[in-house]
Amino acid sequence: MKGLKALILGTALFLGLAIHAWASGWTVNVTVSEGRLFPANIRTDVPFLIDSTYYPSAPATQTVNVLPKITFLTNNSAPPITVGNGTFYSNGTFTGTYTIVTNKAPLTGFNLAVTGFVFELGQIAFTKKVVDLNTGDILFLRSWVISGSSYPGGSDGVFQISGFFGLSRPSSRIQVIETFFLHIDGARTPGTSTASLFIVEQDWVPEPASLLVLSVGLGGLLLRRRRVK
Repeated sequence: MKGLKALILGTALFLGLAIHAWASGWTVNVTVSEGRLFPANIRTDVPFLIDSTYYPSAPATQTVNVLPKITFLTNNSAPPITVGNGTFYSNGTFTGTYTIVTNKAPLTGFNLAVTGFVFELGQIAFTKKVVDLNTGDILFLRSWVISGSSYPGGSDGVFQISGFFGLSRPSSRIQVIETFFLHIDGARTPGTSTASLFIVEQDWVPEPASLLVLSVGLGGLLLRRRRVK
């Protein structure tokens, strides 16, 4: 019984180390992270995180030893990515562009979380596009619209869009382009209508079959070792 427990613990330890090693070596290169606010046409650098490392502006490149996580801190720029809300800004944009390249398990999709605030005539529309760098194929393309209460079906307050989204096929070399457009649809400025983008986060997920094959192989080696003993 003790031998079986030791085998299970050993397998878990080796598997954990193997998954960590298999997931290492992800090179993330953020090339664009900026906002613009109109009608003044003010450009602002948007800070971001690659995993837990903070960067005040793009470009930035980092090779991470865990699965890649990119977080755009759109509420931390100066000024923040906000239109209306007592300011003279009537519309604005945020653009984030980055690549991920690895020789490890290909990526299959991402967990996305977008948080912001809309009020009355405030509205935010955004598109996320993922392209395979080798072939130029579009692996993911989707748009969302979040509206305040002045629009049919809209609602005032803080919103969050979250969920897992898969690519059309796995890829080890991708480019991600996300574009956000914020506006208050001609409402008076300064006024109460508001559109504000707080945070844009994505956690990338590798192909599970590759990790499964690795874990089965390790488990087989450990069992074989136990039989030999």
